[in-house]
Amino acid sequence: MAFGLTKDELLAWKQCVKRGEIAFLTHYWLDDRFPHARSVTKVGCCDLDALTQWGDKYGLKKEWIHEREDGFPHFDLLGDIQYDILLKEGLHDHISRFINRK
Repeated sequence: MAFGLTKDELLAWKQCVKRGEIAFLTHYWLDDRFPHARSVTKVGCCDLDALTQWGDKYGLKKEWIHEREDGFPHFDLLGDIQYDILLKEGLHDHISRFINRK
């Protein structure tokens, strides 16, 4: 279950993904499969080559890309990997808003 973001933020992410940009969307998230995760960052891009190359920088495998019929391929980032990548990408606002590092 996703929450903590606005419709405008989701729309902006989708527009960036459709334009072929690497786009980040972080939100609160609860899923019984990942009981320790409280947030997720979706890193999307409609250009699969660009998304794959971006993921390579961080050791993310191409087969981890979620490719659905909705046209918004993306990586899901959780936990330490999420935090480290957001930090390296300079997305401090995502960290301060959604990630509690006590």
